[in-house]
Amino acid sequence: MTPTTESAAGTLRVLAVDDEKPALDELVYLLRAQPGVGEIHEAADATSALRELRAHPVDAVFLDINMPGLDGMELAGILSEFANPPAVVFVTAHDDRAVAAFDLGATDYLLKPLREARLAEAVRRIAGTRGMTAESSTPLPELPRTDPNEVIPVELGGVTTLVPRSSVSWVEADGDYARLHTSDGSHLVRIPLSALESRWEDAGFLRVHRSYLVALRLVTGLRTVGTGTVVCLRAEGNAAAVELPVSRRQVRELKQRLINGPRQNWTNR
Repeated sequence: MTPTTESAAGTLRVLAVDDEKPALDELVYLLRAQPGVGEIHEAADATSALRELRAHPVDAVFLDINMPGLDGMELAGILSEFANPPAVVFVTAHDDRAVAAFDLGATDYLLKPLREARLAEAVRRIAGTRGMTAESSTPLPELPRTDPNEVIPVELGGVTTLVPRSSVSWVEADGDYARLHTSDGSHLVRIPLSALESRWEDAGFLRVHRSYLVALRLVTGLRTVGTGTVVCLRAEGNAAAVELPVSRRQVRELKQRLINGPRQNWTNR
């Protein structure tokens, strides 16, 4: 394939990296089925991947973690030093490296066996960060909505736990981190609130304030307090009912989302 300096309008150039040939073939096959993907290059290890990247600039790298020589984490660290680093998506059978992956700036973390819906979501996310949106000269086709089984890796006491998005009532910004408030407690994760806002918008979550993201399925109403507005969330599981501030510019958006729904679908996405 001839090296290019620019991707075709509206499509992503990607590199797939896996030392296991069947897994690499499956990844490439699924990537080819994505309407947002154009050029696809392949590599069986990190050294070959770096060689491919010198010959073929890409927008994203989909890579396994356990590989001979440099592993996927080490390769991602090298890629982060590039002048124009590609987006990195880990595709692995191990769920215990997710926290480290996001620490390295990974765009997504996909578990094997790979599901097409999750891959589609990762492609859509990368396209958004690369400016390939519906406003592009060649818009990307609409991809499947958020994976209903999405989980967030949470590390506590050296143990990584996967928290289902469906258990999250609201999210609070905590510096460069986010605190998930769920039916069984709260969890600090190494993911910015802005990233969760983008990822969970189609699943019925709305940023109501610079510090808060709420699950619309739990909203029971709005209330005026002094000169401001608060949103009321009902109790769920062991989580108590809560009232959170709504920024003035978000009041209209929140009201429209509550009116337009359909709220019954958000619970199952």
